[in-house]
This record gives sequence, C-alpha cells and structure tokens, in this order.
Amino acid sequence: MLNASRRLFIRAFAFGATTVAAGRAIAAPSDGHAAGYDVAPASDFLPTIPRKPGDPVVFTASLDKAPIKATSGGWAREITTRGLPIATDIAGAHLFLNPGGAREMHWHDSAEWAYIVDGHCQVTVLDSEGVTEVVNLAPGDLWYFPQGHSHAIQTLGSKPCHAILAFDDGLYSEHGTFGISDWMSRYDAASLSQALGVSANAFTAIPKAETYIMQGGVLALDGPHARMARPLARERSHRYALMAHKPKVATAGGELYIASEKEFPLSTTLTGMVLRLKAGAMHEPHWHPDANEWHYVLKGRTRVTLFGTDKRVATAELSPGECAYIPRNCGHSIKNIGSEDAEMVGVLDSGTYRENTLTDWVTKAPRHLLANNLGLPEAAVPSFPRPRTIVPASAQG
Repeated sequence: MLNASRRLFIRAFAFGATTVAAGRAIAAPSDGHAAGYDVAPASDFLPTIPRKPGDPVVFTASLDKAPIKATSGGWAREITTRGLPIATDIAGAHLFLNPGGAREMHWHDSAEWAYIVDGHCQVTVLDSEGVTEVVNLAPGDLWYFPQGHSHAIQTLGSKPCHAILAFDDGLYSEHGTFGISDWMSRYDAASLSQALGVSANAFTAIPKAETYIMQGGVLALDGPHARMARPLARERSHRYALMAHKPKVATAGGELYIASEKEFPLSTTLTGMVLRLKAGAMHEPHWHPDANEWHYVLKGRTRVTLFGTDKRVATAELSPGECAYIPRNCGHSIKNIGSEDAEMVGVLDSGTYRENTLTDWVTKAPRHLLANNLGLPEAAVPSFPRPRTIVPASAQG
C-alpha cells in the first residue's frame, strides 16, 4: 500500500514538472499575468483612472458664527474638531477684550499662539521654572505660550484689543483649560489661608466661579502699568513682532510673512504666518509635508482649492470671519477672488516651515518625464517659468 502511494506521488510530481517546463516555452498572455518571473503587460487597460464619486470633504467653517462665551470684560469664540471634524490637530479662536478687560491667569494642556489684529495688550507669563515675563503687544505682534505656561492678557489703552488664536490640539476647549478663579473658588477659605499664608478673611469676597474675562479699570497705553513690562531675551520671550520684519516672500502679487521656530525660538510647535494677496493673485498650488495648516480670513474674499486624501478635490470660497483647515500633505492653493486686497492669518502645527510646490515639480523634472506624465509629445511640453510662490494676477493667463 505504501509503495503504491509512493508511485502515485512520483508520477504526479513528474507530470507537474513537465507542465511547468512546457509553460515556459509558451509566451504568457498579455493580460497582466504574473507568476514569479512569468509576467506580461496588460492588454485591457484604462486611459485614466476614473475619479471617485461622492461628496467633497468639508474643510472650512465660520469661526465668527460660532457660539460666543462672554463675561464682563470681553468675549471669545472657538472652532474645534467638534465643529469642523477634519480639524483634528489645530483649533482656532477669536478673543476680544474691552478697554480695561483682562483674560484671567490660566494655562492649557496645549500650546497657544495668537496674532494681534487690533489694539494693544499686556501679557504676563510664568514659565515652568518660575520665570516671569511681562510684555506689551501691538497690532501685528504674536504671542506663544508653551503647554502649561500660565498666562494672562490685559488690554492697554482706550481701544479694545482683539486677536486670532490657535492651539496645537484640535480638541482644545474647556476640557484642557485651567483658570485661577475657577480653581481657587473650589477651595474653602481656611484651605486657601493655609496654602497661601494669609488670613482667611482675604478670600471671603473672591468670586465663587470662573471670571474668565473680567472688566476692570482702563490702563493707559503709556501709563505706569504699561511701563512695568519686563521682556525676556529673544530665546525665551513669548512675544514676536512678526509684521515688523521683512516678509519671507514678496512679489507683485503679495507677501508671505513667516514666524517659525527659527525666527521665534520659543514657538516650537506652531509656525505663524500672514498671507497678503493682491486682487487676482494666488498662493500657488503647494503642500506642507509635515504640518497641518489652519488659517482665518481677516479681509477680502478667497477661493481655496484642496486636493485631499482619498483623491478628493474640494473648493470653498471664504469671507472675513471664516477659516480653513488643510491636512498635512494635501495639495492646496489660495486665490484672491475679490476686487480688494485679501489678508489671512494662521499657523502650521510644526516649528519648522516647509513647503513643496507644483511649480518646483514642473520646472525641475526632466521634460521627457513630464511629457509621459501629461500625455504630451515632448516638444509640446511648455517651458515653465521659475517658482514664484505668490503669483500676480497678470501672470495667470
């Protein structure tokens, strides 16, 4: 019985080997067949890959139509991933302080960045080593507070101060903000007396809940309180005068201002940017290889085109008060579609600014490769001009 089985196995093996040898002598069919070294081109193919159906991704929202949180000294609005699901890593906010208003001392489980749109303020920051900075900010200035650095913001002068804020956490909100009034109000007076070394009577009149933004007396713009500023050295300062510096890019179409960790050493997790576009100008198609982008329109009308994940393309038109979130590596362009200048302010969630552009590819790739990619004869491939980043209206054809 065992010998019979052995004979059957040998015969089957010999038949299989003969079949394989014969198969090698016959050309593989042109159907994309592949088995080991036996491969062939496909005879049935698509000229292009069909675009995927479905709704385009939603990547914009109105920050200034978000719910308002207001107390006696001012208000704030925010947009987080709860309101804009795609915005998983950056949240934005709009802060408005009355003259005399002060956002109480607090800290976050995320880093905070801001751009002063109008007005003046004084920022007080205490870092994790107990070093305090008191610094005055004006329009065009930035602040950056690393995670856990306690800080407060108080208006200087008789004009309101308002700023656009960003956080390196898409879920930033009440869940990760810790305020001094709310915390202290949870203790009884005796415990506060023991902890802080003063009479319990000192705490009988403090608020019994969060004050958030408290109205107070107006501080003169050039008065004694303003002169109390004690800025730290550049390497440790929480302030950077972005608009007092030259733009990273300047063309006839507009300017791009950048404050990365290189320019603003403390800002290790967020790079700030201000983009100004003349009417009809475009920030050329580009992508950021290692950072998400969040930006807010201060003025003008823009059209943002997003080449997103899963090969989806979406286009949105933005007006003042609206914001956009661009996931990392997603191609995008921004065009001013209004008749006046447009201005956007925003961040990348990286301390380093990196940008790859479509122009770089078409100007630096070999012409024969471009011809292949675009389905053109090599002689028909145009000679593309050098990269410009911000393209003026007159150059767009």
